[in-house]
Amino acid sequence: MVAAEGKGKAFFALWAAVILWSSSFIALKFAFQRFDPMVVIFGRMFIASLCFLLVFKSLKHINYRAGDWKLLLFMGICEPGFYFIFEAMALTYTDASQAGMICALLPLLVAIAARFTLGERISRKTLSGFGLAIVGAIALSAAATSTETAPNPILGNFLEFMAMICATGYMISLKKLTPRYNPWFLTMIQAFIGTFFYFPLLFLPTTTMPTHFDLTGIATIAYLGIFVTIFAYGLYNYGMSKIPASQASAFVNLIPVITLILGWLLLHERLNWIQYAASGVVIAGVYISQDKKSAKQN
Repeated sequence: MVAAEGKGKAFFALWAAVILWSSSFIALKFAFQRFDPMVVIFGRMFIASLCFLLVFKSLKHINYRAGDWKLLLFMGICEPGFYFIFEAMALTYTDASQAGMICALLPLLVAIAARFTLGERISRKTLSGFGLAIVGAIALSAAATSTETAPNPILGNFLEFMAMICATGYMISLKKLTPRYNPWFLTMIQAFIGTFFYFPLLFLPTTTMPTHFDLTGIATIAYLGIFVTIFAYGLYNYGMSKIPASQASAFVNLIPVITLILGWLLLHERLNWIQYAASGVVIAGVYISQDKKSAKQN
């Protein structure tokens, strides 16, 4: 009963996390219209770090193992580090809806990485689903047309795929760390690394510093820092600590659907019929890849 209850809490946490993550694509689109992407990303990390400083004492009890600093650093550099750089660049070239659909590839990437690093099994069915999803993602990008909000969707979708590579590194390293560290402590480490990682980028010649106070933009950054960076990552890290990496990453499959709905409702984004069909292929590939028999054997 206890195990079932713990698994139920993990599933609830993962559901909440992916809903918040889906909303981040919309929030980032709003924020990038008002501030430079590097300013937005540093701002969300800085706000999250300030919030964690208030509760640092309750999170400092950890079971540190010699050499873990390398894995902790790698996790933070993967995500939020390079992940947010690729995602920020992606969302300046493509729609939130298309970027969300590329996220459907993440569980498959994690499943393959978990096979070689965590010893989790991967079946031929999973590999065939992975191939189908890749075909759908390529078709999604190939059918994209330039719009005011998506000037170069092919480049943007490729950059989002690179963000998924970084996310895979984060999830694998996270799974290795969760047996010894509180999920919220790991989220705090991500926020701190992200703050130090992005601060120097504010001084790049390509970064445009804000020249006026924009309440909507600042409120959006605060939302990203508190609800997405802290709660979404904290809840996901908690869920990941309770169930296998491949199973937890499968919840990312919900992001494309939720993002499509939010993009349609809030940003009035539209895909053409070929892209909707390609999206269906991606989702079908992801669904096929979830080999339940293999999961039970694990």
